[in-house]
Formats: sequence, structure tokens, C-alpha cells
Amino acid sequence: MSERVAFVTGGAGGIGSAICRALAGAGHRVAVADLSAGEAQAVASPLGGLGVALDVTDPASVEAAVSRTTEALGPIDICVNCAGWDRLRPLLETDEEFLEKVLAVNLAGPIRVTRAVLGGMVDRGWGRLVSIASDAGRVGSSLESIYSGAKGGLIAFTKTVAREAARSGVTANSVCPGPTGTALLAGVAGGDPRGEKIVGSLAKAVPMGRIGRPEDIAPAVAFLASEEAGYITGQTLSVSGGLTMA
Repeated sequence: MSERVAFVTGGAGGIGSAICRALAGAGHRVAVADLSAGEAQAVASPLGGLGVALDVTDPASVEAAVSRTTEALGPIDICVNCAGWDRLRPLLETDEEFLEKVLAVNLAGPIRVTRAVLGGMVDRGWGRLVSIASDAGRVGSSLESIYSGAKGGLIAFTKTVAREAARSGVTANSVCPGPTGTALLAGVAGGDPRGEKIVGSLAKAVPMGRIGRPEDIAPAVAFLASEEAGYITGQTLSVSGGLTMA
């Protein structure tokens, strides 16, 4: 496998850091991009990678992170949009501030990052875009109406990019984790008993009898980012222990 430069947003989080380790293990140079530059560097250092401060809701921050990565490691060949945020709330208990934050992080952010890296991939005739969406975006999820809508939009966006870039050697695919044991999942309930009840029941609903681990998600991303996956584009892959099928 050729060594490539990989840029992972939300790279200091549970799923993001597992993806960074998997990509580094595949021989790639990894830029770990996250809100906290210190946390990003803590993940990047053992991998021989680069920690980069990134706020996906800020266009200037996106441009700066992409520029720093390119200067330090080279042009970005692999981009994984993993940054995400949510809290469990019924739609009627959401407000404009909540709506804007969920859409800004989970939909507008990946669009912004993809736009910043796609042109270079097209010019060079090779690229891998992987969106970390969610099964909530495929089948819906109680108390996650806005998040589900954002992730559904991300899936549709990724398919459209796949169509537009297919003849330029660039693939674009979505990976949809099911419930996965991360700090984000713990925080999603936000102390709401309704959310805590739903989170507590997830393991029972998964046919494999447990919620996912970050290490379950990362290999799917590493494969879609590989040379061997060059004829796979516009696809949506669930990694959910069978919670959702087809």
C-alpha cells in the first residue's frame, strides 16, 4: 500500500482516535484534527503524526488546518469526516440554538471540510473521502430528530460527491456506526432519564449482544480509504452488530 496523507476530523475522540490508529497502522501519515490541539497531538504523537486544531464550524479554522497539514505532511489524499455532536431531546424540546449547533457540526462542518480538500484530490487524480454518518441517519432514532436529519443529509451529500468525483479517481463513502461506547455516547443522554433509559437498552437490542467499540468501526474506514477500495463509491456501510440490516 502506498503511503498517503490522511486528515481525520474529530480525531481525538473515541471513534476518531481509533480511525487514526488504523490509518497509521496501514502506513499512512495521519493528521489528527480536533477542537483541542493538545488532545489531537496526544493522539498523533505515538503515531508519528501531526496534531492540528480544528473547529469544523469555522471556515477560517478549516482552511488553516488543511494548510498546516499540507505544509507539514503533504497534500491530503484521505479525508475522514468524524467530528460530531448531539444530545438526546424530543423535537418539541429543541430550540434554534440547539438546531444550529447540531447542523453546524454534523452537516455543514463535513461539507466545509470536504470542499477544502476535494479540489486537490481531483487535480491529483486520487482521493478517498469517508463520512462518519450514523444509522440514525438511515432509519431514524428516538430523541435525535435533528441529528438524524443531519446525518441523513451527510449520507446524501456524500453520495452526490461520489457521483461528481467518480471519474477523477476520488471515492466517497459513508460509514454508519450503531451505538458505540464512547464519551460522546455517555454525554448524549445529558442527564435526561429518557435518554439514559434508551442508552441503557441499546445493548439488549443489538443482535450481537453488545454496543460497538471504536475498534469495530475503524477497520471499515481503513478499508474504504485503501487502494483496494478504488471501485467502491457512493456506498453506505452500517457497522452496528446487526442492529440495522440492509
